[in-house]
Amino acid sequence: MTADFKKTQKDLYLPKTAPSVIDVPHMTFITVNGRGDPNTGAEYAAAVELLYGLSYAIKMSSKSILDYVVAPLEGLWSVDDDFRGGGAAIHDKGKFMWTMMIRQPDFVTAEIFEGVKAALKKKKPDLDTSLAKLDAFAEGLCVQVMHVGPYDDEPATVAALDGFAARSGYVLDFSGFRRHHEIYLSDPRKVPNGKLKTVLRHPIRKA
Repeated sequence: MTADFKKTQKDLYLPKTAPSVIDVPHMTFITVNGRGDPNTGAEYAAAVELLYGLSYAIKMSSKSILDYVVAPLEGLWSVDDDFRGGGAAIHDKGKFMWTMMIRQPDFVTAEIFEGVKAALKKKKPDLDTSLAKLDAFAEGLCVQVMHVGPYDDEPATVAALDGFAARSGYVLDFSGFRRHHEIYLSDPRKVPNGKLKTVLRHPIRKA
């Protein structure tokens, strides 16, 4: 049977369109840090290409260990000067600071990762594989919700998410890997804007 995180851990990947609280466990990711507009920036496009290149290389080289579906692309987002949270719109997308990432199965070690990086570098020498890191962390207590629709319509959903957290006795708790978190369940090249599904997640703590 082919393993698929989206099916075995539906609480993490398929939340309702109404906000809820979740305790996100320890997981391993390949990550790439960068900044700038994701719609127009070459740095962002290269990061996504690198993440998928490494993730599929690991999958293809590890079929004897586990047959699995490559996990969806995820992003941790912040802004370098005036991010206010609470659904505030970001008008200058060039100020985005992001960590793009793809979750990996538990068997992926630093040794496996470095081997795949070396192999991909030989196959695609134009990719800067040194930008990719293997990171493991527990996001911990969060509120999350399923956003359906264009990415530019997210501020209203974020406002509802943060409002739910406040009414439930929590405050936002951004730090390190605990940032505005998005999980992209739809391919925007294939799915109409109005039907895009994106998990939105914010870290919280008790007020």
